[in-house]
Amino acid sequence: MILYLPKPTDGPVSRYINRRISGLITYLILKFNIPITPNQVSLISFLVGISASILYLTGNPIVGGIMVQLASIIDGVDGELARVRGLHSRVGAFIDAILDRIVDVTVIIALTLTTIRFSVWSVELVLLIGVLAVTGSLMVSYIHARGEASLGVHPLRIGSIPNISSRDVRLFIIFVGSIIGLYIESLIAIAILSYTYISAKTIEVYVRVRRGDIRL
Repeated sequence: MILYLPKPTDGPVSRYINRRISGLITYLILKFNIPITPNQVSLISFLVGISASILYLTGNPIVGGIMVQLASIIDGVDGELARVRGLHSRVGAFIDAILDRIVDVTVIIALTLTTIRFSVWSVELVLLIGVLAVTGSLMVSYIHARGEASLGVHPLRIGSIPNISSRDVRLFIIFVGSIIGLYIESLIAIAILSYTYISAKTIEVYVRVRRGDIRL
């Protein structure tokens, strides 16, 4: 049996791939009554993500990419476990979000340094692309958090523009790119998708609010 507990804000990779595996992990935790809390799962996901960064820096990008995807999958378990066991808390969600951002930054920085090592592109250009990828990644998370704080609603619930650069998508791009050796291409994809989504969603939210579709 596999639990399937998607969230409305899940990205496509999470919805169609990650949840199938994280649901199985959650099911096994419940079946065998393993005494692990959602916060502990968040910490495990964090440590796996940090380990991935170290693997990149030690010249093991393929294993690092696999660990990145594993961290992404495990990241879904904490929320599933919290919902099933009724252990959801704002503090836990806050900690999970902070740990996720640290992993996002360290993984992209590690991938950028790996790209510099293997790429024929200039160091300055690779660093610029890396900066765009990491800032874009952070801005996607920020626009969501700011939307909930300022508007009282998640931006994905406003309008129809989907999140083409959700965390699951970004980490999956890194995973695939690391496996097949497309490091710079992965960073470029993350940067383009992130800033495209940020720009489009910001405009859409502004237009919807100005039209009165959203009551503040």
